[in-house]
Amino acid sequence: MIPFSLRGQSKAIRDQKRVLRKLLTTAFATEFGVQHGFFDILNHQDMMEEFRRRVPVHTYSDMAVWWDRARKGERDITWKGIIKYFALSSGTSEGASKYVPVSKHMIRAIQRSSLKQYASILKDKEVPVTVFSHSSVMMGSSTNLRYVGSHQEGDLSGIVTTRIPLWFEAFAKPGVQTRRMAWQDKIHAIADQAKEWDVSMIGGVPAWIIMLFEEMCEKYHVKSVHEIWPHLKVYFHGGVAITPYLTALRSFFAEEVFLFETYLASEGFFAYQSRLHAEGMKLIANNGIYFEFIPFTEEYFDGEGNLRDRFPRTHHVEEIVEGQEYAMVISTCSGAWRYLIGDTIRFESLRYMEISITGRTKHYLSLCQEHLSVENMNDALAATAAAFGVHCQEYCVAGIKLEAGFAHEWYVSIDAEVDGEPFTRMLDDKLRELNDDYATERDFALKQVTVRFLPNEAFTGFLAELGKQGAQVKFPRVIKGAQYDRWVAFLQKNQF
Repeated sequence: MIPFSLRGQSKAIRDQKRVLRKLLTTAFATEFGVQHGFFDILNHQDMMEEFRRRVPVHTYSDMAVWWDRARKGERDITWKGIIKYFALSSGTSEGASKYVPVSKHMIRAIQRSSLKQYASILKDKEVPVTVFSHSSVMMGSSTNLRYVGSHQEGDLSGIVTTRIPLWFEAFAKPGVQTRRMAWQDKIHAIADQAKEWDVSMIGGVPAWIIMLFEEMCEKYHVKSVHEIWPHLKVYFHGGVAITPYLTALRSFFAEEVFLFETYLASEGFFAYQSRLHAEGMKLIANNGIYFEFIPFTEEYFDGEGNLRDRFPRTHHVEEIVEGQEYAMVISTCSGAWRYLIGDTIRFESLRYMEISITGRTKHYLSLCQEHLSVENMNDALAATAAAFGVHCQEYCVAGIKLEAGFAHEWYVSIDAEVDGEPFTRMLDDKLRELNDDYATERDFALKQVTVRFLPNEAFTGFLAELGKQGAQVKFPRVIKGAQYDRWVAFLQKNQF
């Protein structure tokens, strides 16, 4: 008999085997499937092992060679048929946008996963059932997609919203016309219409939700959004860690609002928080995505976060370990195959198959072996801001080479003035407490830590200059290379 503590993992193993078989069966006659021997993999006695052996791990540039052909209207390239939608990735790691295929199978899979999350909320006794008798606001990107040849392009949220089920239209806000608007116009329009709606659930990236709440409270001269939406009880958040934004968000609430995290990326819907007080999100193991995991260690990744070998020893769900940090690899019903998406995760519970996002493979600092993760940065900054009684809105960190040693430059947006020196000292101390490697290097190679305070407009303005505004766009936590040079030039040009 399977121990109760491992039943979640055991079910996920069975589900993942079925998912991989279905993916390979659907795509074995595609050009990618033929070249990589999908038919032979399907007939091998150990399908999962043979899949690992025959198909290399791919980055975006590897898959783009195939996906560009699908964008030109060719059929049966990496997935069966013609791909009619391509999602523009938010592209925090690199400046250029990425075009990720979105098949009809993926759209249905995302809709099913969304319904599963709604259903999980119904099971939670703390959340009142009445949340489903009011309206919901989903802060997605524009549904005004761009036609390019045989397909349409736009943010994933915009693509999925265009295919929203008719039965959901009665509850969904804003309306069709507002959904088509550009991002900034949409915030103004939602604020204008807010008093006409009775909203109980809202979803979106924290930074943009805060901007909406600020505009609503200013427009209607209220201190809390509950004066406008008295039944607001649930907030679905995702895209970035919510820790740095929590204090700011809660300042807009007069009553308790239940927070549920969602892991929806341009490549698919990976996980959702199914329990109110869970430490992580439930991995969706049975809905069109096959997962593999690479230990995020120096054995597999170099100092820049690049994979050392295209055939690393990946772990599937049967082989993962609680507490271990992994880089996630996916194969999907849109034709992504062993695709390294760039996110790092940690398994919090095998019993519930729950994961948490810890950062990005290229969004961490290790100039001198300090191994500072985005999770460390989020927690240290949130604790420091709380101690000073201020709300953090955005931030990023750059690693700098000095004449003798290294430095970290922090750029932080907060909502009130503070004394920079004690703030920096406390932030540094918090990082030392959280990360032993950081603490060691602060006594040796890491000579300097500085914090520069900026208005929030500096961060939103930089994203606007890059042409990156929307529901799935987030500011990179670690900024380096050409992107750092452009950031510094932007600050100088605009005199921030």
